[in-house]
Amino acid sequence: MNRFHFAFGSAYRLPARGFGISPARAWVEVGDDRFDARFGPWRVTTPLANVADVAVTGPYAFWKTAGPARLAITDRGLTFATNGDRGVLISFHEPVRGLDPLGILRHPELTVTVSEVDRLAQLLRRSALAARAGPAGR
Repeated sequence: MNRFHFAFGSAYRLPARGFGISPARAWVEVGDDRFDARFGPWRVTTPLANVADVAVTGPYAFWKTAGPARLAITDRGLTFATNGDRGVLISFHEPVRGLDPLGILRHPELTVTVSEVDRLAQLLRRSALAARAGPAGR
């Protein structure tokens, strides 16, 4: 299991704390078969085989990313951001649960601003490809 911690920019700490987001409650884990991201009270969990694409993105506007989990109205994408510098945009084959506890609203992508952006992107690309290939691909 690989755990990635969020990179908290100083301007993002206070708005995050107001929504229950702290370093202890914000992380991304990549296991043998699963992707799991926690951001305070919000969580996205999906099989690695559901990861369709990965890209490094940024910078981001503070007013669009600071505070709680953010929903993009245009495409239903979800953002877990703790800084405005860089993040990993993860696209899914099948949209995932995340913002809505009932799972009615599903998200085709998730952006996370972890401290090791390049390492997470590389690991997700490699792990998702192996998961789609099945046991013989590992």
